[in-house]
Amino acid sequence: MSKPIVAIVGRPNVGKSTLFNQIGKKRVSIVEDFPGVTRDRIYMDAEWLNHQFTMIDTGGIEIETTDDMLTSMRYQAKIAIEEADVIVFVVDGRSGITNADEAVAHILRTTKKPIVLAVNKVDSPNREMDVYEFYKLGLGEPIPISASNSLNLGDLLDGIVEAFPDHAEEARETDEISIAVIGRPNVGKSSLVNLIIGQQRSIVSDVAGTTRDAIDTHFVRDDTKFILIDTAGMRRKSKIDLPVERYSVMRALRAVDRSDVVLMVIDAVDGVTEQDKKIAGYAHEAGKGVVLVVNKWDLIEKDDKTSLRFTETVRDELGFLQYAPVLYTSALTKQRVHRITELVKYVAEQQAMRIQTSVLNTLLMDAISINPPPAHKGKRLKILFMTQVDIKPPTFIVFVNDPELMHFSYLRFLENKLRDSFGFEGTPLKLVVRGRKEEDE
Repeated sequence: MSKPIVAIVGRPNVGKSTLFNQIGKKRVSIVEDFPGVTRDRIYMDAEWLNHQFTMIDTGGIEIETTDDMLTSMRYQAKIAIEEADVIVFVVDGRSGITNADEAVAHILRTTKKPIVLAVNKVDSPNREMDVYEFYKLGLGEPIPISASNSLNLGDLLDGIVEAFPDHAEEARETDEISIAVIGRPNVGKSSLVNLIIGQQRSIVSDVAGTTRDAIDTHFVRDDTKFILIDTAGMRRKSKIDLPVERYSVMRALRAVDRSDVVLMVIDAVDGVTEQDKKIAGYAHEAGKGVVLVVNKWDLIEKDDKTSLRFTETVRDELGFLQYAPVLYTSALTKQRVHRITELVKYVAEQQAMRIQTSVLNTLLMDAISINPPPAHKGKRLKILFMTQVDIKPPTFIVFVNDPELMHFSYLRFLENKLRDSFGFEGTPLKLVVRGRKEEDE
């Protein structure tokens, strides 16, 4: 299921980041902001009225004094429009409508995307009359808010979830393995994609994405159906010199959401970057299978231990992806590129693996005998049994006498035992701890 993306747009100093941070601070059923993965608050997953979605802080639409001002505004607004399911257009209730607001509103009116108009800095009843001016923008009913004082955020979130398209809540068909190819610019994504779909290719069709104009490529390899998701959109290059990292992140999040397995392409020369960590962390939290593809391996001077040293470095940088296989490739020499689809298929199978409850509990008894659960304040953790309840990612419920006695280190021990016994290579595992009372219910 693909989560809707909500982009916050508007000119600088209207309160976009304040609104974004306030929702995070209030934590209105916020799922997580990926500690240790995200270095800055570009995106966060949220939930409102049982609707899960991803919020993107797109940054200000820059107003410059040069002749390129309008081009810059149009370019940034266009990207946000293309990638988002719902656009929150934030304007300043104190300053009223500006020329920049009208220019962006003109662009937004020509789209088929739902627009929620938020009039910020309306922090007193005396200012509510100022809101009516914004009907002139032709974007529907303005919603007065005060981001700094958390006023009317509930009304705004109601308007956002009401605007979600119906398809955002529908599950995707799973008869094909969907692949998202992500990574920063110039790491060789395009070349790898062309080799993957070009070598001995059996293309089924090029189908436009359901949410925008990006192209999903369907192909067959060794009787297995695959989809390459949104690779055309992700490898578009800007001809305008603008800070577009947020928008490339937005494209990558969209592709990750719709995928089964993520190919994280890393430049062998430059190594792991901060943006790699952000997107890889999102894929991990979303429960996607991950294959780490180290490209441009032909440019590295090698000895018999080079790959081992590089793998250790990657494991250190991406500590949460210890389970992900690492493949060393060269799009230039085609080295090991043929193994990519084999590895993707293998990871997809690992993601869909089911283990019988009886087998799990035999493993559990062996694990307890090797490493008994620890005691805390004189009370010992008792593990009653374990069962698998879901796949993609494999999800297990561990029933215990008291969930508060379960330390994360022991949960990690159980996860390692599962991996040692059954593999689960390339996929995160989810272990949920429940108490005896929940079991009886």
